[in-house]
Amino acid sequence: MTEINMILHLPYLAAGLTFKKNEDKLHVSYQAAHHQLISSTKAVLLGHEIDASNQIGSMLAAGCIYPNTCNPVDTWDSLTEQRKNYFFSGVQVRGAYPNYALKYFERIHFELSKDTDDLTILKQGTVDFVSFSYYNSRVIGKADQDQIAGNLFTSLKNPYLKTSEWGWQIDPLDFRITLNELYDRYQKPLFVVENGLGAKDTLLVENKVNDTYRINYLHDHIQALKDAITEDWVEVLGYTSWSCIDLISASSGEISKCYGLIYVNLAEDGIGDYQRFAKDSAKWYAKVINSNGQNLD
Repeated sequence: MTEINMILHLPYLAAGLTFKKNEDKLHVSYQAAHHQLISSTKAVLLGHEIDASNQIGSMLAAGCIYPNTCNPVDTWDSLTEQRKNYFFSGVQVRGAYPNYALKYFERIHFELSKDTDDLTILKQGTVDFVSFSYYNSRVIGKADQDQIAGNLFTSLKNPYLKTSEWGWQIDPLDFRITLNELYDRYQKPLFVVENGLGAKDTLLVENKVNDTYRINYLHDHIQALKDAITEDWVEVLGYTSWSCIDLISASSGEISKCYGLIYVNLAEDGIGDYQRFAKDSAKWYAKVINSNGQNLD
C-alpha cells in the first residue's frame, strides 16, 4: 500500500473510505488502517511462503516535522505529529502496535475491533525493508505565522528554505535526516520510491523543456542520499524519482503540476495531442542511472 499513513489525512484517496452522518471519522479510519495492516501482513507471509528469499517492504510518506521554536511544547507537538506517521511503519516493522498508539486509542475512546489471531498475524508477517516517499519537510508550532503547502500536509513557513511553485519547502538536508531517522529507528534497509519536484513546465518551439529547476532538485536530493549512504552508513536498496512521465497530480488534481522527466503535451482543460518529449531532466537522469548515481553533473 503506497503511503499507508495517508489514510488519516485523505481517507477516501488512501482507502476508499466514505462516512455516514455523525460517524466518528477518526475511529473509522483507524479501524480501516487495522484491516490494511492485516492485509499487508498476510501479503508478506504469502510472499515469503512462495519464495523465502522474497524481499517485501512497507511504504509511507515521510519527512521531518521541525518544532518551530525551542519551546518544549513545540518539540512535543513535533514528536506527537511524527508518531502519526511512524505508527504504521512501526506495526509493519515490529509486528505490534506501539504503546503510544494504544494509549492514544484509549484517550480518544477507540476500541479496536480485531479477530482473535490478528495480533499473532501482525507479529509473524513483518517486512524486510522500509520504503518511503520524500518531497519536503514541515514545521509545527503555536506561532502566529503564515501557513504553507506540502505533500498533502500544511506547514508553518520555514524562513531558511526555498519553496516550489506550489509552496512545498525544498529541503535536501532533511532528506538525509529522514534517511537517518528511519534507519536508526528500524534498523532495516530503506528504499526511496518517490522523490521529485512538481513545477510548471514549458514546451519550447523545438519540443524541448529546459527544466533546470528539476535537475537542481534531484541533484541535491540524490547527493543527500549519497551522503547518507557513504557518510552515515545508512543501508539503502534503491532510489526512484517521481515520476517518469507527466501525470495528474494526486495532491491537487492538476495536469499543469508536472513531475515527469517526460513531457506530455496536454493542457489543464484537456486540450492537447498527448505527444511526449524527453525533458532536459530525462537526459540528465539517464546519465545518473548509467553511472549508478556517481555522475551528477
